[in-house]
Amino acid sequence: MVCGLYSCSECGKKYKQKSTLVQHQKLHTGVSCFVCMKCDKCFTQRSNLIRHPYKCSECDKTFSISNYLIVHQRVHTGEKPYVCDRCGKCFAQSSALITHSRVHTGIKPYGCIECGKGFTTSSHLITHQRTHTGERPYPCEECGMAFKHSTHLVLHRRRHTGEKPFSCDKCRKKFSQKTHFYKHQQRHHEDE
Repeated sequence: MVCGLYSCSECGKKYKQKSTLVQHQKLHTGVSCFVCMKCDKCFTQRSNLIRHPYKCSECDKTFSISNYLIVHQRVHTGEKPYVCDRCGKCFAQSSALITHSRVHTGIKPYGCIECGKGFTTSSHLITHQRTHTGERPYPCEECGMAFKHSTHLVLHRRRHTGEKPFSCDKCRKKFSQKTHFYKHQQRHHEDE
């Protein structure tokens, strides 16, 4: 072998180590081929099979782990296999069920170091901490007004765009916020 290179007799590819050449040659022989059940692609090493991207057939998103793809596909199928044994509410992810169960148990594992208030999720704690810091990380590009919550920015933007996504099917009146829509229905259409 010239310069310590090992060459594949099938395709001519060259490798520095004989063990790498042996692994490569398995592609040609089909020996020890690890096949992906989703896309039928063949790999000589199991680690490459595990790491290769898994593609969603519905929206073309890719995932590095097959279980992530399985969970993602529930967005398209509507499958919610995790059921709360206390109230029957269903969830697509086990982590969402765990978080939900805290509603019943009262467990609030995320505590604010400033005031001691507890929260069921870390995201709720982060949002709460902004009341102490005054941070407003969601600015409006139109007017510069900033908000603590991304949802508040979404509602604010509707003032600029005029968007009113909530429509009363009884009188066709439109609303920019769901709460205004519900109040309208209670006041004007509760008897109907």
